[in-house]
Amino acid sequence: MHWYVINTKPHREKEAELQLKRLSVETFLPLLRRSKIIRRMRKTVTGPLFPGYLFARFDLNEHHRAVSYARGVRKIVEFGSTPARVDEELIQGMKTRLCNGYVSLAPRLLAPGQVVKIQDGPLSGFEAVFEREMPDHQRVVLLLRTLAYQARVVVPSEQVANL
Repeated sequence: MHWYVINTKPHREKEAELQLKRLSVETFLPLLRRSKIIRRMRKTVTGPLFPGYLFARFDLNEHHRAVSYARGVRKIVEFGSTPARVDEELIQGMKTRLCNGYVSLAPRLLAPGQVVKIQDGPLSGFEAVFEREMPDHQRVVLLLRTLAYQARVVVPSEQVANL
């Protein structure tokens, strides 16, 4: 048996997981717990780490049709016409990083107004002032400092380092 990636219908990951478990298929749906501001109140929300996807371990010959037509499932992810296998080590690596069953995002250590250096990409080597983090927590807004002017840029957060 191998692990496969299952594409679910929008916002139906848990329903698909439940239906697959009823078919005696082993599933793994990594959940992300993060803090979010909703109606001016900070709340902790939980959702899938990979929205629209979950992992399932099954015998392709025996369960392909049942998994494909389970409630909440859109399709088994394929490369060409072959279902995409996922390495056991990747699944185990994700499982070992869970804390109380959830993945948690580490808080950024950048404060507004802090001077940072861009490490990678076309703006590599430039200094900028950290302005804010984008809602998806994967990009940041920086005020780029150059000799003649200041420009606001959006870059992936992994390209930014503290000075």
